[in-house]
Amino acid sequence: PSSSQEEGTFSPDDDDDDDDAAAAALAASEDADDDSSSLKLPALMVIDTPGHESFRNLRSRGSNLCDMAIVVVDIMHGLEQQTLESISMLRRKKTPFVVALNKIDRCYDWEAIENAGVRETLEKQKEHTKQEFDQRAQQCFAELNAEGLNVAFYWENTDPKSYVSVIPTSAITGEGVPDLLRVVVSLTQQRLATTLALSATLQCTVLEVKVVEGLGATIDVILVNGSLKEGDTMVLSTRDGPLVTQARTLLTPPPSRETRVKSELIKHESLTAAIGLKITGQGLEKVTPGTSLMVLGPDDDVEDLKEEVMKDVLMTTTMQTEERGVSVQASTLGALEALLEFLKNPGKDRDGKERTPIPVFAASVGPVYKKDIIKASIMAQKGHDEYACVLGFDVAVDPEARAHAEKLGVKIFLADIIYHLENHFTRHLDDVMEAKKADARNVAVFPCLFKISPKHVFNAKDPIVVGGTVVDGILKVGTPLCIPHNGFLDVGVVASIECNHKDVTTAKKGQECAVKIVNDNANLTFGRQFDATHALYSKMSRASIDALKAYFKDDLSDNDWRLVIKLKKVFSII
Repeated sequence: PSSSQEEGTFSPDDDDDDDDAAAAALAASEDADDDSSSLKLPALMVIDTPGHESFRNLRSRGSNLCDMAIVVVDIMHGLEQQTLESISMLRRKKTPFVVALNKIDRCYDWEAIENAGVRETLEKQKEHTKQEFDQRAQQCFAELNAEGLNVAFYWENTDPKSYVSVIPTSAITGEGVPDLLRVVVSLTQQRLATTLALSATLQCTVLEVKVVEGLGATIDVILVNGSLKEGDTMVLSTRDGPLVTQARTLLTPPPSRETRVKSELIKHESLTAAIGLKITGQGLEKVTPGTSLMVLGPDDDVEDLKEEVMKDVLMTTTMQTEERGVSVQASTLGALEALLEFLKNPGKDRDGKERTPIPVFAASVGPVYKKDIIKASIMAQKGHDEYACVLGFDVAVDPEARAHAEKLGVKIFLADIIYHLENHFTRHLDDVMEAKKADARNVAVFPCLFKISPKHVFNAKDPIVVGGTVVDGILKVGTPLCIPHNGFLDVGVVASIECNHKDVTTAKKGQECAVKIVNDNANLTFGRQFDATHALYSKMSRASIDALKAYFKDDLSDNDWRLVIKLKKVFSII
C-alpha cells in the first residue's frame, strides 16, 4: 500500500458496511500487547493546514488531498469557527476523520507522563483533575453534538459507523499521541486499504506556490500515486491558462522534517508516491493551487492534457482588485489568499465592533521589489495618499525598493501575523484621515439656521454680538453666515459662541447662545442692512458639502443631513 495522507476526522460512513473490521481495529488499538506486525502501512504523510480562520482555501485544498483527517480541538476553548468550517468541509467531501482533544495537560494540577497512553495517564491524575477533564470534555462533546455529530472516546466507541472517535492528547507532553496514531493507522488499514493501494498512474496535486530565494517560483505538491522524474514535461493550470514546463529539480526536506521548516533541501533524480515535494521550473508563479499536475508522456497529446488540467481549475484565488486600494505582498499564494480574504472580510474586533474592509489595488507573491513600490505609488498620483502603501505578510523587502519607497512617499508595513498587519494599516489610515480632516475643517461648513433674539443685541457693528437660538442644525466657531432672503448678504464668520456663560465651540438645535460675528465690512450694522426678522444661514457650497461627506459624515445626524439637502436648494448647489 501507499503511505496514508492525514489532514489533521473518522466520520461515520453510511456506505461502508465493514463495521466488524472497524470495531476489531478499535479493539486492537486498546490491546497493549498487540503485535506491531499487524501494522501494514509503510508510513504516514501529514499535511498540517493552518488554523487561522482566514486560511480557508488552504484548508479546503488539504481536505481534498487527505485520505482521512485529524480534527484538533482545544479542550480549554472548545470549537473555534475554523474548526466548524473544517468539519463542514470534511463531511461535505465524505472524508473520514477522528477528533484529537488536545491540551489535556492544561487541566489544573495535571501530572504529565511523557508519551504515555491517555488511559494510563488519566488513571494516575488526582480526583479534581479528572473532574475538570470530564467537565471540559463533556462540554466539547456537547458542542460537537450540536453540529450533528455523535462522538465517543475511542475506547468506548463500539459503533464506529455511527460515532466519531475522540482521542484526548497533549502535543506538549506526548500523552495520548500513541493512542491517536494507533487509532488512525488501525482505522485506515481496515477501512481504506483499497483506496490506499499504490497505483502506477500519476496522481499529483499542487498544494502551494511559493517564491524561494535562490530558487525562484516553486510549487509544493503531493505525489499520491505514480512517480516523477527530473526533466519531466509538466502540464499545469494557471490563472492565465494551461502551462507546459519542465521539472527542473525535485526537492524534499531531510527525513522527518517539515517542508515549511527552513533546512537544506535534498535533490532527487526521481521520486515515487506517496510523498510531498517541492518542484522548481519556469513560469510556476501563476500555477493554481488545488489543481492537478500532469506529465506529458511519449504517447500523449499535449493539447489533450492542457484541456484536462484546466477542467479542475477551482480558481480558489480570485485575485479581485479594485481601482483604489493598498498593494499587498505575501510569501506564498496560500498566505496571499488568506490576507486577501481577511482584508475583504475582516470580521469583528475584540470589542465586537465590525472592522472596515480594506480595498486592494494590487496583489502578488514574493519579496517587495522596486516595481511593487512603483505600482503602489500610483495611488498617490491619483490623490489617494492613504492607499500609497504596501502590506507585506511574511516577506522581505529589497533594499532598492525600500529606498525608492522613501523617495516616493510609499509606506511599507510588514508583519508575520495578519492581525498585526491590519493594525499597522488602520493606524496609518487614522493618521492620514486625521491630517486630511484637519485640512478639511477650513473648507467644511456645517448646516445651521440661527434666529436672532431682538432683545439680545449686544453689539450692532463689527464685531456683531447677538443672542439667539439654533433653530436647526449645528452652529460651529468658524461658520460663515449669510442671509439668502436679503440678496445673500454676508453677515460674517462666527468668532466665538457662549452658552450658559461658558465658551463653547459648538451649539446644537434648540440651544440658546450668544454669538460673536466678525466681518470686514465696517458699514454692516444690525438694524440697518438686516434685523431679527432675518434668519442667519450657514453659507454652504459644493466643496463644503463634499468635505462634510468625506470627513465629517458621522458628526451629522439624519436631521442635519436633511437640512443640508434644504440648503442645497437655497444656495442652488448641484
